[in-house]
Amino acid sequence: MIPGRAALLSLLLLKLLDKERRSHADDFDCDEALGLFAGLNVLPKKSFLTAYSYRTIGDHQRALQTGWVIGLSKLLFPRPEAFSLDFHPIPHRGEETELEQHHIPLRGRASPSVLTFFVLEQDSRVLCYATANLIRSEQAEQVMCFADFWKELAGADPTWLYFDCRVTTYPVLSRLNQRGISFVTIRRRGASVVRRLRGLPSSDWRPATIDTPKRRQQKIRYVDERVRLAGYQGEVRQIAVDGLGREQPTLLLSNDLEETARNLVIRYASRNRVEGGLGNCVNFFHLNCLSSEVRLNVDVDTTMTVLAQGCYRWLGRQLKGYDKASAKSLFRAFVETSGRVDVEEERIVVRLDRRSHNPILREAALDRDVPPIPWLGNKRLCFSYS
Repeated sequence: MIPGRAALLSLLLLKLLDKERRSHADDFDCDEALGLFAGLNVLPKKSFLTAYSYRTIGDHQRALQTGWVIGLSKLLFPRPEAFSLDFHPIPHRGEETELEQHHIPLRGRASPSVLTFFVLEQDSRVLCYATANLIRSEQAEQVMCFADFWKELAGADPTWLYFDCRVTTYPVLSRLNQRGISFVTIRRRGASVVRRLRGLPSSDWRPATIDTPKRRQQKIRYVDERVRLAGYQGEVRQIAVDGLGREQPTLLLSNDLEETARNLVIRYASRNRVEGGLGNCVNFFHLNCLSSEVRLNVDVDTTMTVLAQGCYRWLGRQLKGYDKASAKSLFRAFVETSGRVDVEEERIVVRLDRRSHNPILREAALDRDVPPIPWLGNKRLCFSYS
């Protein structure tokens, strides 16, 4: 009896309101305003929300993400160029399970977990792709899966991809090169490679200065050369960088031969945005609260995380000075507030109580060009401030 759109909005609402699990929907049993958000009188029970996620398959999640990215890209990243990719294992804390074991960084060892894969658009810092329906043997191919997803969505391959050495293999790097997709990744430091680099004369190392957010300027030195890798057709560009805070030089690999070495170092350094984005997802959207031992069910949760993160990135972009604020900061300052909701004949009026951050909301005029809301009788939304 509950439409699919209302069910998805109910699941999304729990993400937006900093709730760890679907069982916490019971906290809102009698909240009519939250039910109105989903087009209902009150939110569904936790048993329905759990059962609904069990009725979806991977194609449903991909279709939802496709529509979401198409709509959001017009607002936040109309000309996307670069993407950061990373895996994130969600640990299992229950009884014995058949889940595969993956390395958990915080635990420092491998444990049963569900492996998830996320992609973040660099400039807007918006998550635009995620999947949890994969196993270890499919891990290396996820880079190509995203490239195929983006080509089908945008009509062209992504221009730049940034990822670390554990994301994929050298043969897959070769396939990216053949498709004309530029990448920057790192190479594991083998003992023989490090010995050879340490044996080079100092004249082979070129100095450079890179800009960093906290230290402003950082002096490095690098060696730019061409190397051959097992499974990679032809030569690939390798940049050995000293001075990045590591005892041994960092080895960057790229198929782009025109970009300067300094710019490639800066490009790869910006990859930490996806790590910061996943950290925020764990901190606020409770990504590590495993929703099920069944990967397809976890896939629903990761898709909801992508949608919720995009909502907060959009909200931050509308508020002056908050375009880089975390979801938790935006929630505390602007969402977690009291007020009154009046449903009138042609509009829905949200009357917000007095609060110090209200002037920022008033300046943003979020209700200025709001279209009619289909699941609320095509009523329009407007804000009123005490």
